[in-house]
Amino acid sequence: MNPIRKQRIYALIAIVVGSILAVYLVVSALSKNLNLFYSPTDLLNNDLSPETLIRAGGMVREGSIKRSDTSLSIEFVVTDFKNDLKIKYSGILPDLFSEKAGVVVQGYLEKEGTFRAIEVLAKHDENYMPPEVAKLMEQTE
Repeated sequence: MNPIRKQRIYALIAIVVGSILAVYLVVSALSKNLNLFYSPTDLLNNDLSPETLIRAGGMVREGSIKRSDTSLSIEFVVTDFKNDLKIKYSGILPDLFSEKAGVVVQGYLEKEGTFRAIEVLAKHDENYMPPEVAKLMEQTE
């Protein structure tokens, strides 16, 4: 075989292997950073592993906020008006967090069905609602 032809074949093989490796690395990085949005009803219907980072959202149920007297821990219930999801969070809440307000929480679903939030996002004015929650509200009406 001609040495130039051999070099071209090796270069082609190297490009193909490099491309496959690059695609694999991109896909694996994206899948690790993927967090999906679920409503309380979706969470009841799905079997998610406890180490899966997810976002859940809905409206904060009226009368469900229970604050700890000794720490920053808080428990509240998020509803999609079909099912409820109990949320546990420890940290500082957004200023506009309140009952009957749209909220998106990011965290992990525990085995007993409680959601352990690591981040709480609330609407930023009276007219705004997170797009996922707005879509969810349209579906339930």
